[in-house]
Amino acid sequence: MANLVYRKNTLFNDPIYGFIAIETDLILNLINHPFFQRLRRISQMGLSSMVYPGAHHTRFEHAIGAMHIMQRAIEVLSGKGVKISAEEKEGMQIAILLHDIGHGPFSHATEETFLKGVNHEKISLRVMTKLNQHFKGQLDLALEIFTGKYPRKFMHQLVSGQVDVDRLDYLKRDSFYTGVTEGNINTDRIVAMMNVKDEELVFEVKAVHSLEKFLLARRLMYWQVYLHKTSLVAELLLVKALERFQLLFDKKTESLEANHMLYPFLTNSTSGELSEAVLDHYLTLDDSDLLQVLKSWRNHSDETLRKLSDQLINRRLPKIIIQEKKFTEEEVERQKNRLEQRFKANQADSDFVFSGSISNQTYVSDESQILLLKKNESVFSISEAIQYLDFKQFSTPVVKHFLCFPKRDNSL
Repeated sequence: MANLVYRKNTLFNDPIYGFIAIETDLILNLINHPFFQRLRRISQMGLSSMVYPGAHHTRFEHAIGAMHIMQRAIEVLSGKGVKISAEEKEGMQIAILLHDIGHGPFSHATEETFLKGVNHEKISLRVMTKLNQHFKGQLDLALEIFTGKYPRKFMHQLVSGQVDVDRLDYLKRDSFYTGVTEGNINTDRIVAMMNVKDEELVFEVKAVHSLEKFLLARRLMYWQVYLHKTSLVAELLLVKALERFQLLFDKKTESLEANHMLYPFLTNSTSGELSEAVLDHYLTLDDSDLLQVLKSWRNHSDETLRKLSDQLINRRLPKIIIQEKKFTEEEVERQKNRLEQRFKANQADSDFVFSGSISNQTYVSDESQILLLKKNESVFSISEAIQYLDFKQFSTPVVKHFLCFPKRDNSL
């Protein structure tokens, strides 16, 4: 109990919520740790600033903001008679504070490229475990909540669920920094309507329209912002550059010293596994390291890598077409043939003409569905309350297909 000291004098001034209090010494020490400070240098929205110039906010701000919403949720639930101990309050805040600590440079853009088969959630858990060792087991409860092993289910649902504090912050924050007002949800009302029934997170029925707006906002933000075609093609270009460098390394046409920032990832061939040494190196990297590498590649001897990097640094992005139907091999080949006519034949490869797919799922209609609480204490699904919304469509992943190729006026 000695470490649970309320710190009224430690505040962050956030542009969304105003002053955010850091409530315990342990939370402050975690924020000051180098692993967490690295999030100041990790973009929250990858390369979306190429579309929305104001979207330069970081994972650091998001994590602090999500912790603030968790504080508000704890305050609301405690005021409604839900018993939450001081240790649980701290554990809940730490679980959400560290939920994104495993993100790499430009967030999702490099996740699969740097660490094949290892997503950022798995890395976050590894980092939290390392921090727990450093802080001599003080994160045990936070780890149980984060992984869903703690018996009080609502605590994990607040960290990772249909309407968790992570989504409540990033929708509002990303809306603020991009200027896309469709994502500006009523976070205060949603939190104020939270309650707990049989250790499960529920919402008072009065919150139904705020939750409806939340679902619509999430759907719109994904297609309008997170999967915007320009930021998508920029991230695809970044991945192509990294894959090209990997190919050169594998073919032995590129030699690297062991201290090069990419060396541990290029030699880490075991998919799904992550050694302690590679993890430690990963936790030293941020957006600036990758930008510096891309800038250096503009003078690389390999023509393809040089041009991919130059296109990204100078925002001479390829054209991208997104449609419902998958592109045929003939359509892809047509673009490659067009490229062959304009440039040398060896440039008309998958590095400059490529296709793939993207998907979005707004609502998962399983055991983690959004539950509403009536005045008589009965609970029912939000899909029963909003008859005019097609929840079957909401819960079905929407898949769209893309084709990328150089613009006619974009010389390679």
